[in-house]
Formats: sequence, C-alpha cells, structure tokens
Amino acid sequence: MTTSDPKRLRRIAAASASGTIIEFYDFAIFGTAAVLVFSKVFFPSLGSSAGMAVSLATVGVAFVARPFGSILFGHFGDRLGRKVTLVSTLLIMGGATVAIGLTPSADTIGPLAPVIIVLLRVLQGIAVGGEWAGASLLTAEHAPAGKRGFYGLFPQLGPSVGFMLACATFLGLSMTMSDEAFLAWGWRIPFLASFVLVVLGLYIRLSIAESDVFKEAMKSNGPERFPLGQVMSEQWRQVVVSSLASTYLFGLFYVGVTFLTSYATSELGLERSTVLGLNIIGGAALVATTILGAWLSDRIGRKRVSIIGSSAGVLASLAVFPIIDRGDPLDFLLGLSLLMAAVGIGYGVLASYLPELFATRYRYTGAGVSYNLASVLGGAVTPVLAATLMSSFGSIAIGVYLAILSLIGLVCISLTKDTTINAMAEEPERKHFSAAS
Repeated sequence: MTTSDPKRLRRIAAASASGTIIEFYDFAIFGTAAVLVFSKVFFPSLGSSAGMAVSLATVGVAFVARPFGSILFGHFGDRLGRKVTLVSTLLIMGGATVAIGLTPSADTIGPLAPVIIVLLRVLQGIAVGGEWAGASLLTAEHAPAGKRGFYGLFPQLGPSVGFMLACATFLGLSMTMSDEAFLAWGWRIPFLASFVLVVLGLYIRLSIAESDVFKEAMKSNGPERFPLGQVMSEQWRQVVVSSLASTYLFGLFYVGVTFLTSYATSELGLERSTVLGLNIIGGAALVATTILGAWLSDRIGRKRVSIIGSSAGVLASLAVFPIIDRGDPLDFLLGLSLLMAAVGIGYGVLASYLPELFATRYRYTGAGVSYNLASVLGGAVTPVLAATLMSSFGSIAIGVYLAILSLIGLVCISLTKDTTINAMAEEPERKHFSAAS
C-alpha cells in the first residue's frame, strides 16, 4: 500500500534526494580529482600521459565494484528493509571519501598510496552500487501510482546535483588558491568536507519509516532466502534487457563528466576554471531534463519518454564532438549541454520504471543489479575506450560509439511494454521484460 500523506511523502523525497546527492557528490569529486591532480599526486612515476590513463582507470574501478554492491545491499535490503541498508551505504561512502582526503601522496609513502586509493575507490563503488536501488524504492513504494514518476525524480537528482556541487567546490578552490597549493593540499578539502554532508544525510535518513509495501510483503511471505537467485530464475530477461536499454545513459553521462573535462583542458586548451564553470551549467541542463523526463513519464508513459531519450542520445552523440572541437568555450558548453540533456530525459524515468519491473520480495536486488550492470557497461568501459578511440580514429569515433550505445538502448526499449500503470504488485507481469518502458 502506498501513502497519500503529503508530510510523509515530503520526508521520503528529502531522504531519497539528500542521500543520493551526497553519495554522488562523493563519487563525482573522485572523478574530478582523478582528472585534475591524481596523476601527479599518486602516479607521478608514470609520467603525464600514462599517469592520466591510470588515474582515469581508477575511476572505472568503482564501476566494476558497483554490481557487487547492488547484490550485497540488495540481499539485505530485500531481507531486512530499505532503511537499514541506505544508512549503511551512506556511512561506507562517507568513510571512504574522507579517508581518500587523508591518504598521503606517493612521494610520502611510495607505492602504498595508489593501492590505498584503489581500495577506497572500490568501497565507494560498493556503496553507490547499493545506494540507488534503495533510494528509488523509498519513493516508488511510497508514492501513489499516478505520481510515481514525479516522486521518482528525487533520487535521480543525485548524479546531476552531485556533479554540480563537485565542480563548484573545485572551481571555488581553483579561484582562491595557487596551482601549487591546490596540488599540495587544496584538492583534499572536498573529500574532507564530505563528513559534514554525511552527518546531515544520516539525520534525515534515520527519521524515515519503512514502506508499507515492504512490510506487507514480509508479513505475507517472509523474507526471500536468496533474492539474487530468485531474480535470475524468474526475471532474468528483465535484468538483461533493462541493463542494455540503460547503458547509453551511463556512457553519455560519464564521457560528459570525466572525459570531456580532460579533453577540454588538454586537447582544446581551455582553462581549468572555465571548464569547471561550464560543467556546472551543463549539470543544470541535466537537472532540467531529468525533471522533465520524470514529469512526462506520468503523463505519456515510461516507454514513450525513454524512446525520446534514447533518440536524443543518438543525435547528441553525433553532434557533440563536431561542436566542441571548434575550441570555443561556448561551443564546449553547447556540446556538453546537448549530451547532458539527452541523458536527463531518459534518466528521469529510471527510478519509477525499474522498481515497477520486479516483485517486492526481490525488488531491491532486481532493480539494483539492472541499474549497476548498465553502469559498468556504460560508465566503466566508455571513458577508457574513449581515450583509445581518440588516439586511433579521432574524436568523431567517440561520438559514433556513443550513438551505437543509444541505438542499442532504443531497440531494447522498443521491444518492451509500458509499465506506467503497473500497481507495484507482488508478482509483476512477465511480459514486461525490458528496461526503459
């Protein structure tokens, strides 16, 4: 049973949004720092080019860990409840982030420094892998069916607002200290500041109650002994198709927030502060279209909005590099904004769509595994592959690759049925076997 109590819904929305924003801020500052300073702080012996490649690879390590986080926290989230797992993911993410800010450089402790950074990045990946599904279920299981898309918006604000906060933090530091001070110690401030945000997030999350939908399922059937096994036995098609349909969202997003930052400063010759400022505006485009996608999904359906998003992904992918390669800051902003806008339309639907696919007794695991498999296929592989495509075939090859990912998403979405009217039943219809309906 969902709730219509406005006060309770506002509390749930605040808990969902605040937690995902904090965790994705923590996740994003690592990517920004990896592009700007980690090659010099933790991989100085490798040289400039190799150090940057390894720094970007450490960003991808977290994506490999994310599915394991979704399985781990999905297991306990489906057995013990959504609230306890969300508190745990926030604590793990916050602890790992603060520890990164305290890790000595390679000049101080030698090879141990990069090892520590990689291990802490793995913890970040595990935490964020368990975060999204739980936050999405908070809203999906509480919201009335006709407004599930709207309330599903709140956890979807995490990546865009977290990215904007990360860029704003690094921009402020760049404008108030020298490059030497920033490299020596200034980059640590955003990581250490996460402690305050985590305390705030915990305060909000500890005040929420478990959803009635979950409590009724546990009362009727008891907890599932092995949620992952049941998901893969009963609804493996939903997992496969939903992952493939969502992959392009992560490919476009992480090229935009990691690769393009490095590309703009190293290849286009734009100033670091300029790029960070433009990234904030690009993040605002992502926020706007995420809101639009979520709002439209309650009115024209999840599938139609997702088709619009993947189609926009094809067009934006082919246009982005011809636009930004002109080298002007405004052209960079235009290309980045187009890419982020395409992501937002499709991404705004996911928090209402994926939970509607899976039965309550293993919904946390099913939605989390689907989401995080897509993040690996799109977010881990694409930024690293982009550097290879760039060196071998030029920037246009990156756009073609992103367009192919978007086309795959479009095909998978087209094969599915709309889940908009799904009433979050205990046994979802087996015919709904896809991902962005």
